[in-house]
Amino acid sequence: MTTTYTSYKLITADLATSLERVAEQPDVKRESAYYLEKIGSIKTIDEFFADSRLYNYAMKAHGLEDMAYAKAFMRKVLSEGTDSDDAFANKLSDSRYKDLVASLNFARYGEAATSFDRAQKGVVDKYNRQTLEINAGTENSGVRLALYFERMAPAITSGYSIIADPALSQVVRTVLQLPDEFVATEIDSQSAYYEDVLDIADFQDPVKVGTFLERFTALWEIDHPSTPSGGQLPAFQAGGLIGISTDLLISINNLKLGGR
Repeated sequence: MTTTYTSYKLITADLATSLERVAEQPDVKRESAYYLEKIGSIKTIDEFFADSRLYNYAMKAHGLEDMAYAKAFMRKVLSEGTDSDDAFANKLSDSRYKDLVASLNFARYGEAATSFDRAQKGVVDKYNRQTLEINAGTENSGVRLALYFERMAPAITSGYSIIADPALSQVVRTVLQLPDEFVATEIDSQSAYYEDVLDIADFQDPVKVGTFLERFTALWEIDHPSTPSGGQLPAFQAGGLIGISTDLLISINNLKLGGR
């Protein structure tokens, strides 16, 4: 039986080939072709939201598929952009919202927002990577967590970066053998502990990240021997991503901000 580490290494040993296989899957190829054909003609946020196929594609590409229903919320993210410190996306702890704005920055570039490579091929590349990780998770949740951590590790700049992302936190807690109850402790204390026992700078080094994930996959295998995901991990569900309370999300989503 293939272990978590072996499965992870099989995918990452030749990541380009793994991503090419994903891109050639009929459903992925079809949706990507539609996105590339249509996105350049989108000039406003209204037009973007009006095409659900485009919208859902971009949301999945940025790991926000479970937030697709919250169109008023997402409209506020895109409308305010990230240039202002007070912009909504900058107030959210999860970096995925800022990444979405970076890809489709209507707030800064207006009608030209979709003309950039990052809004076209860049989003397709993100979609392929997301699909690769999701597919891996259907066989083994630990592999999806490892792939996700590898991709996101360079964004870790403090203990708070770990706390803000439930998936990153789950990987780190597994490596450090911390109980689930640790997440209920005071946030500043959690951050201080992570920064004390980890060298945060190591997450900028692909070799050290690889060593970290080798330990993670070994420990994950012990705790979850040959166990598939059986559904989506809580760490990847919408409630775990937004960095704010569900009540606030609902309040914002009920605002009449033009969400459809």
